[in-house]
Amino acid sequence: MLNVSFKLKIVPVKAPTKEEVYDVVIVGGGPAGLTAALYSARYELKTVVVTKLVGGYVTEATIVDDYPGLPDIPGEELVNRFVNHVKKYNVPIIQDEVVDMYRKDKLWCVKTAGEKELCGYAVIIAVGSEKRKLNVKGEEEFSGRGVSYCATCDGPLFKDKIVAVVGGGNSALTSAIYLASLASKVYLIHRRDEFRAFRVYVEKALNNPKIEILKNSVVREIIGDTRVRAVRVENRATDEERVIEVDGVFVEIGLKPPREFFEKIGLEVDETGHAVVKVDRSTNLEGVFVAGDAAGGPYKYRFEQIITAAADGAIAADAAFKYILSVKKT
Repeated sequence: MLNVSFKLKIVPVKAPTKEEVYDVVIVGGGPAGLTAALYSARYELKTVVVTKLVGGYVTEATIVDDYPGLPDIPGEELVNRFVNHVKKYNVPIIQDEVVDMYRKDKLWCVKTAGEKELCGYAVIIAVGSEKRKLNVKGEEEFSGRGVSYCATCDGPLFKDKIVAVVGGGNSALTSAIYLASLASKVYLIHRRDEFRAFRVYVEKALNNPKIEILKNSVVREIIGDTRVRAVRVENRATDEERVIEVDGVFVEIGLKPPREFFEKIGLEVDETGHAVVKVDRSTNLEGVFVAGDAAGGPYKYRFEQIITAAADGAIAADAAFKYILSVKKT
């Protein structure tokens, strides 16, 4: 899969050494993590952000039209604004993957794939969630050869071709609408009879002559040779199967939290694998907070939007600030 062309307009900041200790280490560089960094810096906490992907999935959005005050803004530009605001406070943003986290006296330390150890009195985890896979024959084999998880990244490769989009939520519908502006035909395959997406997106898809909607249908196999050539689709209502010729398959069936990582470091998770948080986004681990899409539990209202992720980051930063004050007094 192609990477999004993404150039951050930021001021270089000196990377930390392995021995440097921070007030707060923020894991994740999406809206929740970057907002947490902004608020932490404004509280004059020594802050560092470590993230595998700066901006998270926002960078994949062609247009964002639900962030107040910034209508019709490209996802990349919105991320640039987040990042530049954080950089104004000289907060280092390190692109690396966190692979472990452990307690060291009063500190929490995170270990990265690049063998960095970043320690702080508090950690705010804002890693979001990963995209779910179909787990059908041919999916892994043709990943990057017709199977994609990012319509805005790979859509231009399928100009005047036939593609399938799998899913029934907002991301699936908006991807289908976007791809219809490039492809000659789009099959929208949804396992249920009704869509979970906003009505405005459903209406646009229904009224687009390039989009053919297959309800009550699931992909059983992705077929190809050197690349994707077709999908085998089963109608769940009739048990009938058909092979549909396509050049690409875009999987948009939702997100899943990093349950294994959470359990590895000792975080309590709910039945869906999200970290259980209190109203201030604190967890069962003292000094560890979880913000954004990866947070769950009875006190977390599930509404995965950029603005709610940002709000979560601000709440977690405020709670971490108060926690750090109490720790430093002892």
